[in-house]
Amino acid sequence: MTQGPETEVEVAPGRRARRIGLFAPFLLLVLAGLLWTGAWFWLRGRADQEIDGWFAREARAGRTWTCAERSLTGYPFRLELRCAALAFTRSDVSFSVGPVVAVAQVYQPRHVILEATGPFRVEQDGLPGDVTWRLLEVSLHLTDGGFQRASLVVDGLKGAVAGVQPTPVDFTTDHLELHARPTPGRFDADGAVDLSARVTRATLPLLDPWLGGPEPADLALDATVTRAAGFRTRPLAEELERWREAGGTAELTRLSVDKGSCRLRAQGALALDALHRVAGQLDVRTAGLEQVIAPLISEQLGARLGGDGAALVGNIVGQFLGGRRRETGPAQIDQDGQQRPGDPPLKVLPPVRLTAGRVVVGPFTLPNVRLTPLY
Repeated sequence: MTQGPETEVEVAPGRRARRIGLFAPFLLLVLAGLLWTGAWFWLRGRADQEIDGWFAREARAGRTWTCAERSLTGYPFRLELRCAALAFTRSDVSFSVGPVVAVAQVYQPRHVILEATGPFRVEQDGLPGDVTWRLLEVSLHLTDGGFQRASLVVDGLKGAVAGVQPTPVDFTTDHLELHARPTPGRFDADGAVDLSARVTRATLPLLDPWLGGPEPADLALDATVTRAAGFRTRPLAEELERWREAGGTAELTRLSVDKGSCRLRAQGALALDALHRVAGQLDVRTAGLEQVIAPLISEQLGARLGGDGAALVGNIVGQFLGGRRRETGPAQIDQDGQQRPGDPPLKVLPPVRLTAGRVVVGPFTLPNVRLTPLY
């Protein structure tokens, strides 16, 4: 018997299931996209609340932050905070910078990359400063209530501070890097933080007469700062006083300065005395700087003796500073661990002590050099 045209053809259950299975991956993909979209918008809402809460807490503490034209975007895989300009105001200081962009991946929200565009304008104690750069990037690895690592990289840095008498302060550097991390094994007990800084081709004309010439300088610093865990965005004087009262120290494991024919290597420990001046002792090796230090001492002491006494003192001081044991081996290695051909060997100076606001090199006190209170 032949079926008519209106007769329904029954589809086997297995075939119907196979047809639905063909669309299952697409349905699951759409569902996953909807769930991810919902999760991203939920995270953005939480991030917005956290930012608002932090701004409010800072305002209650007397620190006002302003993020102009704030937006939070980055869907689907990032959270991207943008400010057309960022400003900060406190009773003792104010600054502005912008635009600023802070980015964190959704799957790694505690690793934040921040980029800022100058100029940076700051005013403190009536002194205005302006800083520009070609590139500025900050990397933060955050933890609950702290950080795991923080880094700052700046290229093409230029700055000037007006209103300083008798000469305004200006500076430049080709490249600057600053890294910080909690000191392994010492952070919980001592609040210690490791700092590492590198500066390439820096100029500071204000110090050129003291350092032998206008050549740019390369600097390197490795140090451990104890009692640093409590630093916040309070006024600098309050932060330094809290640090001093807690017995904070700066342990310099390496300070390296290369400027023209002058080189300096130092290590030691520094702190603040009761009058808020830098105090401590450094072990110093130099090449070329003894010709700068010796005249400072001999000029003042020789003036008191007069005539032949000045020449005698100058000769004694020069021999004492320049004729001490010469350092060989590792002392002639540059910042990259390479021997620099043609460099004179480093000479070990007497211990350099910063005490009672004076700089003492061995038995000699540098005349006309006073360490003023930092705050």
